[in-house]
Formats: sequence, C-alpha cells, structure tokens
Amino acid sequence: MKQINLFIELTRLRKPIGFMLLFWPCLWGLTIAYDFSQNINTYFFYVFLFLTGSILMRSAGCIINDIMDKNFDKKVKRTKNRPIASGKISIRLGFIYAIILCFLAFLILINFNKFTILLAIASMPLAFTYPLMKRFTYWPQIYLGITFNYGVILGWTSINGQLDFIIFFLYIGAIFWTLGYDTIYGFQDMKDDEIIGVKSASIKFKNNPKKFIFTSYLIFIISIVVIGNLMDFNNFYFLLSILLVYHLIFMQVKKLNINSSENCLNIFRSNNLFGFLFFITIIIGKI
Repeated sequence: MKQINLFIELTRLRKPIGFMLLFWPCLWGLTIAYDFSQNINTYFFYVFLFLTGSILMRSAGCIINDIMDKNFDKKVKRTKNRPIASGKISIRLGFIYAIILCFLAFLILINFNKFTILLAIASMPLAFTYPLMKRFTYWPQIYLGITFNYGVILGWTSINGQLDFIIFFLYIGAIFWTLGYDTIYGFQDMKDDEIIGVKSASIKFKNNPKKFIFTSYLIFIISIVVIGNLMDFNNFYFLLSILLVYHLIFMQVKKLNINSSENCLNIFRSNNLFGFLFFITIIIGKI
C-alpha cells in the first residue's frame, strides 16, 4: 500500500488538473473535426482514448520531470517532499514506472490512424525535454505550450487523417493560453526559483504580470474567434465566447495576486473549468 501511495504521489494522480489540461486540447481538436451526423460511438471511443492517453503521458512526464529536477526540487519548499527529491523512490524505479506508462500509452495510440500515430511519436522528445528548458531560457512556458497543446492537432488528424491550416490557428492560440496559465502557476515558486537560478516567464514579467498574461490570453481569444469563422460555427458559438473572455480576463487576470500562492494556484486550477466551457462552446457552435 505504501508503494502504491508513493506511485500516486509521484504521478500526481490526486491532482487531475495536470492531465485535464493535456486532455482538453485533444477534445477540442477532436470535437471541431468530428462529423456528428456519423456514428457517435466512434467519437466517444476516441474521447476515451485521448483521456486515457493524457493520464498515462502526464504521469510519465511527471516522473521524468522529477528525475531531471531532483536537485532543484530539494531546494524549493513546494517540491522538496516529492518522492524522488526526498529519496522515497529511486531514480531507477522511477524510470521503470515511466517506461511502463509509456508502453501503456503506446497501446492506446495504436488505435488511431497511422498519420496520427507518427505525429504523436514525433512529439515524444518535446514531452520529455521540457524540464531542461528552464535552465536555459525564460520561456519554458512556450515550450510547455507547444507540448501540452499538441493534442489539438492529434484530435484533428485522428478524424481527418491529414493536417490543415485551420487547426493551426487554434494550436497557436492554445500555446499562448498555456503561456498565460503556467506563468500564473510559476508565481508560486518565483522566490525560490530566483535563488536557485531557475528561469521562467513568471520571473521575467514579475513587474508587469497582468499586462503579459492579458496579452497572452488575448492572442488565444483571437484564435477562438478565427477558428469559429473558418469552421462556420453558428452565432451561439460567438455569444458563448463572451463567457470565455470573461473567464480569462475578469476571473483570472483581474483577480491575480502574484504575492499569494493560494490565489495563483486557484486561478491556475480554474483553467480546467475554462477547458470544459470551451468544449461546450464548440459543441453548441456545431449544432
């Protein structure tokens, strides 16, 4: 039982926000591409595959992240008790867990078409090198956005079997969504990160955080409008988009207090609700 609890702690399974933020872009891309006049069972099957894959890959990513950041995590109050940083789980066992999780994720992946399989495999280096970025650049959140929102493209190609410029508008916008919410998340560790020499957008824009996050979210909002026009969604899509704008600008940017870790964490977590709201907006936009 102790090892099971340590595994759950290692993979953050008690914190579903991580895999949900990986899952929502997959669901957005899938829902935008899917023809709901066809067999709905296929749609729900793909939803299950993407959700399961998101949980497995996020869990594997957490392990690799903790292995690479072991020495940093020991020096940060929020992360010093993580299983690998505290020595409760060895690096060797961590790698074994990660390999098993990746193998299970591959079994999920092979249910898709060949093009989607190849694209997903091509993204693996991105997923496992993200922890290195904060050693070299103040923009690790951009790298995370490229990785975390790759599911937008995979959701699209799982149905269409090919790439299209349309979906790239949403993909690029979603990258800036991640840039915004992960910068908010990073404010929790900003003081410790500055001491140990870790870089982030949170540190770079600490003197004017709201303007930076507003700009990031604005780019995402523009992409939402563009994708709605390109896909010829109905007027309800654009009306509901006002709710999305309200959530990002007034519920996040306006209420942000970078000096409160609790405030930053709560705002970060609210992006799970945003992911759901945008999903519903897409569904209604296609009716």
